[in-house]
Amino acid sequence: MTYNESSFRVLKGLEPVRSRPGMYTRTDSPAHIIQEVIDNAADEALAGFAKRIHVAMFRDGSVAVTDDGRGIPVGLHPVEGVPVVVLAYTVLHAGGKFDKTSGASAYAFSGGLHGVGVAVTTALSLKVAVDVRREGKAWHVEFADGGRAISELVEVGPCGKQTGTRVHVWPDPKYFDAPRASLAEIERLLRSKAVLLPGVTVTLEVEQADGSFVKTEWRYADGLTGYLREMAGGVDPLVPVFAQEKYAGQDEDFAPGEGAAWAFAWFDGFVGSESYVNLIPTVNGGTHESGLRGGVFEAVKSFVEHHALLPRGVKLQQDDVCGKMSFLLSARLLDPQFQGQVKEKLNSREAVKLVSTMVMPLFEAWLNQNVEQGKAIAELAIKQAQSRLKDAQKVEKKKTSGVAVLPGKLSDCESEDINDNELYLVEGDSAGGSAKLARSRETQAILPLRGKVQNSWEIDPNRLFANNEIHDIAVALGVDPHTPEAPDTVLTNLRYGKVIIMADADVDGSHIQTLLLTLFLRHFPRLVARGHVWIALPPLYRVDVPASGKKRPARRLYCLDERELAAVRDRLVKEGVKPEQLEIGRFKGLGEMNPEQLKETAMDPATRRVLPVTLDDIALTDTNELFDLLMGKGEASSRRAWMEAKGNLVEADL
Repeated sequence: MTYNESSFRVLKGLEPVRSRPGMYTRTDSPAHIIQEVIDNAADEALAGFAKRIHVAMFRDGSVAVTDDGRGIPVGLHPVEGVPVVVLAYTVLHAGGKFDKTSGASAYAFSGGLHGVGVAVTTALSLKVAVDVRREGKAWHVEFADGGRAISELVEVGPCGKQTGTRVHVWPDPKYFDAPRASLAEIERLLRSKAVLLPGVTVTLEVEQADGSFVKTEWRYADGLTGYLREMAGGVDPLVPVFAQEKYAGQDEDFAPGEGAAWAFAWFDGFVGSESYVNLIPTVNGGTHESGLRGGVFEAVKSFVEHHALLPRGVKLQQDDVCGKMSFLLSARLLDPQFQGQVKEKLNSREAVKLVSTMVMPLFEAWLNQNVEQGKAIAELAIKQAQSRLKDAQKVEKKKTSGVAVLPGKLSDCESEDINDNELYLVEGDSAGGSAKLARSRETQAILPLRGKVQNSWEIDPNRLFANNEIHDIAVALGVDPHTPEAPDTVLTNLRYGKVIIMADADVDGSHIQTLLLTLFLRHFPRLVARGHVWIALPPLYRVDVPASGKKRPARRLYCLDERELAAVRDRLVKEGVKPEQLEIGRFKGLGEMNPEQLKETAMDPATRRVLPVTLDDIALTDTNELFDLLMGKGEASSRRAWMEAKGNLVEADL
């Protein structure tokens, strides 16, 4: 491949646009090149010279835009020697919107300074026909083949006092994914122009298959407020819409006429927002939206501080205040700077201060004049802040390389068959040590718990893993917290068929057992419903019976509680064993048992005693009410009354 002087090509006129259209406009459809023409008509209205904008969409895909503004100048340009109307449609970076600060511009406020605008329309169209009515004369010129004038600018007759411009565009389908401009997009654009241009009538006519036209006309008496209510679809705002406008005067920090008009409100559901700069829709927002949010935030923050509404420990952020706010914003800037040629996002830094300065004092005054509405907005913001703080405290499972890390203190089993696998939740490291020696390594896993598990009945699920013991239990099980309505698929990664709670046979052990049952019932209910939770019943007493002849060797018996101990005594006495020959020992805890004793009483499936925990769907409501009473933090007085009424029924080991 040769690389020399002849390798260089200079793209002239509108060739750069035709060569790389995506750099200058959207190429999904011709909507944006039509918008360039509509924006020019809207600029005439914004400047106060046009009262009507008319758009016609034809069956062949072409679109005509007509306004009753001043009409594009048709005289020769003093430097270029070419009619100005021809320059506007055939030369990039040529237009009447430069030199604003010097007073030589035709527009104080317009949609941008890129100067490529309507020339892009010409470049990407099969044909563009322009009719101008100006100074009593009508003129006509046509362009084709990407900018070549196929007819000279000619005077076609008198027009009396009528003025304005009509531009008929035939987009070239080869440059666009869809050959026609979206009707919905054009309608949305025109409706917004009507909203933002009080006193201007905007009309759309669409040609039908039979050659007739369907006409739609927009004119908003309520302006931004009416449009925002229309966007809300009849849903009432939580507080009345706040609509105002303010523009700089001669003695302010901004250019005369710069400022904004706005309408905003808070809604319970989603309602969209829209923003504009000099009537150009900025669908990706920008600095003017930042200014609006900043002004609203500062006003609400000042109101909240003045009325001492903020709870201790809560600090408002802008998203707390503006998260549910929907708005319409129309900013006017002397020299707006946009991101990219399609002008979808405003980059002008000064717009932040401009809009914020206009909005903040007016809204703060409104809040203080409407205190109840102000407090309603403040309450929304404070609730959002509290929710944000709670979410920030959400604790996730500890993971490495995307895989949950099994607790280091878990002694896992070798089998992977959950039908055989068992996880023992054991009270304390001492009992855990005995259990590890007593277990079957093949099928039984041991997880020692340090101290009492936190009462989780009223813990937010997002904060559950802040407790190390609960975190370790969930990770070992392979199950995430869920609700009773959750499908059984939440148990897909369950690693053990039985989860056995093994605590001391005393008051503390019963408390730990209750806390674990609370955890499973509240946050892992499918485990209980599917019969995966069990309770081991370790003995409280050991009875050593001496040998009695050759036929009666020495024996060791275990008793669950006092009642069972009394029954064993009576049975042995009937067998001829003297009471004074019995050695009765009481276990202070599982850690006192040697591994052989623990295995025999609580871990060997052939000899252990374990009870399944079942969940009766019929009695679920009563169960939850009882746990509310027993475990709820705010139920102390109810618990006291319950204990006074039911205390005589309790068999306690005191």
